[in-house]
Amino acid sequence: MEVSTKTEDGFCVVTLHEARIDAAVALDFKETMRRATEGGPARVILDLGVVTFVDSSGLGAIVATMKFLAPDRTLILAGLTPPVDKVFRLTRMDSVFSIFSTLDDALTFQRA
Repeated sequence: MEVSTKTEDGFCVVTLHEARIDAAVALDFKETMRRATEGGPARVILDLGVVTFVDSSGLGAIVATMKFLAPDRTLILAGLTPPVDKVFRLTRMDSVFSIFSTLDDALTFQRA
């Protein structure tokens, strides 16, 4: 699983460079997110701008990442593509996560 990570201004941005988060990569995604965020800032922004598909296993992996970070740290989602946004709305996960249209929107909000 390819991700890039940067830390600045009290938050960590993890950008996923994969088009899918599904059953085939869910375990690898969770482990990658653990390594990328371990010991990092309290606010983690997950940039999903290139992700075009999330199945129930992928959604579960994102929720598992949120639980791994809790209670001291927060997972914020950014850049959901229309198909991924639809999954979050249909499952009502949009009420569980802070979701921003773009990474820039999330960064601007976090800096405010």
